[in-house]
Amino acid sequence: MTSSLSGFPPALIRRLVIKIGSALLVDPDGRVRDAWLRTLVDDIAARKQAGQQIIVVSSGAIALGARRLKLPKGGRGSLEDAQAAAATGQIALSQCWASLLQDKGITAAQMLVTLEDLEHRRRYLNASATLERLMALDVVPVVNENDSVATAEIRFGDNDRLAARIGQAARADAVVLLSDVDGLYTANPHVDADAMLIERIERIDARIAGMADGGSASGMGSGGMTSKIEAARIATGAGAHLAIISGKVDAPLSHWEQGGRGSIFIAAPAKRARKGWLAGRLTVRGRITIDAGAERALGKGNSLLPAGVSRVEGFFARGDVVDILAEDGRVIARGLSEYDSEQAARIAGKRSEDIAILLGELPRSVLVHRDHMAMV
Repeated sequence: MTSSLSGFPPALIRRLVIKIGSALLVDPDGRVRDAWLRTLVDDIAARKQAGQQIIVVSSGAIALGARRLKLPKGGRGSLEDAQAAAATGQIALSQCWASLLQDKGITAAQMLVTLEDLEHRRRYLNASATLERLMALDVVPVVNENDSVATAEIRFGDNDRLAARIGQAARADAVVLLSDVDGLYTANPHVDADAMLIERIERIDARIAGMADGGSASGMGSGGMTSKIEAARIATGAGAHLAIISGKVDAPLSHWEQGGRGSIFIAAPAKRARKGWLAGRLTVRGRITIDAGAERALGKGNSLLPAGVSRVEGFFARGDVVDILAEDGRVIARGLSEYDSEQAARIAGKRSEDIAILLGELPRSVLVHRDHMAMV
């Protein structure tokens, strides 16, 4: 199956998200790597001609803006510098993409999003509808995080996870991350000569997660292999394959399609839309630890009852998203709490009849309903 998926051919992958990092698009002096980018646009044009729908998630605004504003540290010296650089660089970035795509007869559209746009259910659906309409109009959306208004608390922090969330919102079949390495290795290939490439990943377990290196090799971006594995969790959970391939070569998609190396994380069966959105969320308001019996019950598709809860952490309101943890600290599910954190802590470990006495009523019999819960 991996061999047939190599290159994410248009015949198998109808809709593809392509993520390009800052270090690939912008050189260390803050200039667009125009010659390389043209080869990528050639790849995009060829795929569109073959019937594949393309969405681009592009970094580079802060790096471009920092050069124009002559800001130190690539515009990342402070939050204010980063926001100013992003506001300036977004114009240059969008003009660059629009111009190069127009040369191929392709219309580009710009979408700026923040973490809150995709964490808030209604705004997520609005973004999804916009992407769907742009696809129907044969447009290539160029998406980036709106760093000019995002703060540290409301940022994706890297465009790997943004690409996965956009893939989810767009109901994409696959996501490809262009990287400074050609896939996931058993160790960091920059420092370990014995590191081996893993070409196919069926399941992201502790062993796979442990192979990640959190740093960004260029120092220009904000991601690393850790963020790419987290992106793979989101994408595969939403039913999309995710690949990590090298972007350091010209025409990287063609290079991969013609036998270049890469790692493919195989998609899991897609969750229902609402549960996929829940599983892919990056912000949660609280944590609920449960006992082994409750863990088994959740595994069978049951709701979470207060009786199975051993600990409640955080401050959350009814309807906020919470992580559900096993006794050993593993996050096993994510869902919408039916109680606020104060009430949840009071009823933890209690049976229904005890809750009615404790609260004076039993407004809801479950703490997290199965219809509002996604196993992760």
